Amino acid sequence: MQVVLPDLETRASFEVCGDEVNGDRPLNDEEFFDFCMKNPDLHIERHSNGKIVILPHAGMETSYRNSEMSAQLGGWTKMDGRGVAFDSSAEFILPSGAVFAPDASWVLKSRLASLTKAEKELFGRLCPDFVIELKSPSDRLRSLKSKMDEWIANGAQLGWLIVPEKRTVHVYRPGTPAEELSDIDFVAGEGPVAGFRLELADIWEGL
Repeated sequence: MQVVLPDLETRASFEVCGDEVNGDRPLNDEEFFDFCMKNPDLHIERHSNGKIVILPHAGMETSYRNSEMSAQLGGWTKMDGRGVAFDSSAEFILPSGAVFAPDASWVLKSRLASLTKAEKELFGRLCPDFVIELKSPSDRLRSLKSKMDEWIANGAQLGWLIVPEKRTVHVYRPGTPAEELSDIDFVAGEGPVAGFRLELADIWEGL
């Protein structure tokens, strides 16, 4: 099992030795869930190759922006009624084997209905229909773009990558190159979240 600790200067990684049973094999889904539950203070994700990455906590400004973004999505979701919105604490197990937690996401209620109550208490074994990733100062844009590509490849119908310092939104859709929108006041939902409108003034402004 490999655990990577992000570091702004070196992005150094180190390996955590497995136990006598596991050796160095990647954690399976149940073991990964247990690992996360035993480390509740850490933001942990898993890539499709089994590599585990521990992400830094958000600073105040990123947290503020994320809260504003999630509040807008949540408010619209209540009025729309077709789906369920999730904040950044929800993790999803993708068909590729990756386990990611987007900054905000949305899933059709009809898809959630196929999960049992017990399954809903664990990481979601599905890909959200819509995801938003918000770049923080510690994030590398190239890594986030790769992550967005993986969301789409695993079934997301729409994805937004928001880059506050450049006042830019990268829009991801299946089958087409990402579209870059700059200096816009809002971004409009389409496909599964047609009718949603994310106002960007407070996100651009920050604290």
